[in-house]
Amino acid sequence: MKWAVGIAVTLAVVGLFVAVAQISGEIARQSTVDEAQPADIILVLGAAEYRGKPSPVLRARLDHALSLYKKGLAPRILTTGGAGGDPVYTEGAVGRSYLVSQGVPSEAIVVEPEGESTVYSTAAAAEIMRRMELKSCIIVSDGYHIFRVKKMLEFRGLTVYGSPRSLNAPNDWRERWLYVRQAVGYLLWRVGVTV
Repeated sequence: MKWAVGIAVTLAVVGLFVAVAQISGEIARQSTVDEAQPADIILVLGAAEYRGKPSPVLRARLDHALSLYKKGLAPRILTTGGAGGDPVYTEGAVGRSYLVSQGVPSEAIVVEPEGESTVYSTAAAAEIMRRMELKSCIIVSDGYHIFRVKKMLEFRGLTVYGSPRSLNAPNDWRERWLYVRQAVGYLLWRVGVTV
């Protein structure tokens, strides 16, 4: 009987590794595809801010969203992200301020200022879009992030196009590690665990 349990556990572990490897491959493929096309809104996933200024990662995401907005691919931009430990600023509000400083009219920007995680931010963004009767969005984030965010928003009935920010980093082990982390996060989300 013990051997049967051992085989079952081994098969489960092997199955998990295979699933993570397959999803990591899908994440890697999605990370290089720019699907940007006309949509109702551009959704920018938050990243760190420093005392009211966007971090280099957040700024790159905002600049990419700005480029899509200027091309006329969507009439609105939705910035996301909570305080992240900052008692004064939120990632979403910092994103809004930056975009306004770049010439985007304030009425064209919607802010989700509460998100503490990708799961929370996507759920809140989907709710905002539902209330505004918006059905489609262009996701702007880092490439490794697009697959999981798309799946979360599609689960909520939205049409989603991924558009990763430009990234000059080489395809090295750190990038592949990010794919694996996102694959694990995606699998945990699929079984109801939020990370």
